[in-house]
Amino acid sequence: MPKPRLIIPNPSDGTSPDLAIYHTTSRVVHRQFLFQADEKEQFRVLMRMYERFSGCRILSYCVMTNHFHLLLEVPPPPSDEEFGISEEELIHRLGGLYSRAYVAGVQAEVLEARMIAEGKREHFSRLSKADQKKEIAYGRAQLATIFERYTKRMHSLSEFMRGLLQRYTRWFNKRHGMRGTLWEDRFHSVIVQSGLTARTMAAYIDLNPVRAGICKDPADYRWSSYGEAVGGGRGATKAQSGLVRALRGHESHTGTSRAWAQGGISKEYRKLLLTNGSEQTANCSDGRKRTHRKGIDRKVAEKEKVRLENEEARDLKIAKAVHCKVRYFRDGAVLGSKKFVNDFFESQRDRFSPKRKDGARKARGSLKELAGEIWSLRDLKDG
Repeated sequence: MPKPRLIIPNPSDGTSPDLAIYHTTSRVVHRQFLFQADEKEQFRVLMRMYERFSGCRILSYCVMTNHFHLLLEVPPPPSDEEFGISEEELIHRLGGLYSRAYVAGVQAEVLEARMIAEGKREHFSRLSKADQKKEIAYGRAQLATIFERYTKRMHSLSEFMRGLLQRYTRWFNKRHGMRGTLWEDRFHSVIVQSGLTARTMAAYIDLNPVRAGICKDPADYRWSSYGEAVGGGRGATKAQSGLVRALRGHESHTGTSRAWAQGGISKEYRKLLLTNGSEQTANCSDGRKRTHRKGIDRKVAEKEKVRLENEEARDLKIAKAVHCKVRYFRDGAVLGSKKFVNDFFESQRDRFSPKRKDGARKARGSLKELAGEIWSLRDLKDG
């Protein structure tokens, strides 16, 4: 039986927790290259539908031919509403996932229960006080049942991924006349601290098609957060606000598309993606050059380097790390500062061996450039 997934706990003292951000990924069974343009587009459509329904927020994503990456923020359920969210918010979220007819039916059901709970039905005044109390209690119970039917699937990493993967599998199998599972295993998830680690992870995700040699510039890949953010269209503002949140969430920035351009974040993120990301070549014995590392066109990168001479050294370190395949990003379990990882370790102490004294492990391999700044819950080597 698989172990329970590591989830950031909400504090019981009422304080605001650190942003609950997860890097999630899943691969197609047998790692077959099944996703072409239409399949990638449908995944993105369903991904946005579940984002609206669940209340979760996609900060960064990339859909490849046999796997995908998501950087997902999972906020705690609101506490200022009687049933977690308002009736208006419930109807709005349902509209992202269900048909108009279905949503209208739920809306009528909510209205009927609300009338009962507020004693507004015609016969209410003719009831005894005891029966009036029973009727109001019944109406409130009906409202609670309706809301719980949907809210139990909101603000949850597992419910978001389960709904998205199952619905996409049904669509894919119907389209291609297939049966059975589409994904090779449970999705992988890594807890990511906001700030430097989330920023690094977002860049890592958007550079996937560059590392795979699919394109020379991450802006040219349509099915990624950066490609969507700079490509325009209906989804551009969503992608832009998500990346703003990834880069500025630790500063309590809500993440708006306006800040993408006016706040200079688009230029900052572009620099991060291009810095030290050019392809590398090596001379072979026969005199020909062989590409040693796939990447961004050298001329484009060189122009960017001229503009980046006065940038912080940290950005260079991030770019160097995210241009490689980094095992920590998939298997690290928890990534962040030493304090962040140790605090999480202490909050989940009963899940680890009594012999283990602390949680944070210094990153090695491809992440050695950021050792001391990004720590992991697991002691790994890139492989």
